[in-house]
Amino acid sequence: MAERKNPMVQSPKGFIRFFSALNRGWYKLTGGRIGGKFHGAPLVLLTTTGRKTGKERTWPLLTLKEGDAYLFAASFGGHDQHPAWYLNLVANPDVSVREGKRVISGKARVTTGSEREQLYQKFVDVYSTYGDYAKATDREIPVVVVEPA
Repeated sequence: MAERKNPMVQSPKGFIRFFSALNRGWYKLTGGRIGGKFHGAPLVLLTTTGRKTGKERTWPLLTLKEGDAYLFAASFGGHDQHPAWYLNLVANPDVSVREGKRVISGKARVTTGSEREQLYQKFVDVYSTYGDYAKATDREIPVVVVEPA
């Protein structure tokens, strides 16, 4: 059983939405020069297709890279539900990733088992708060790999 939840770890959802919108705007305006890093790790813009609306939805997300692939942890700040971007790419794995001014089309896949554990540990190693997020929720935080299509 997971350690008991710590509500102080969870970012308020309104803050997450506000920060995401602000970061997305600065990122697009500057080609990633502003808003392109978080704790030394790159931030990219992930675009998915809304599972309900069919419209494109874009989020600034911390990413790690393995070769040409982008890795994402669907932590949602330690909240108990999955983030919308994750639910969208599960419904439709065709996504795009904008790194700076470069945009690639990709196919997303959700990792499982030891691959997921190893990759999630990489996020914890880069930004230790990911460990706190995992303790703050009862759900297993998914790790997604996006490979160029």
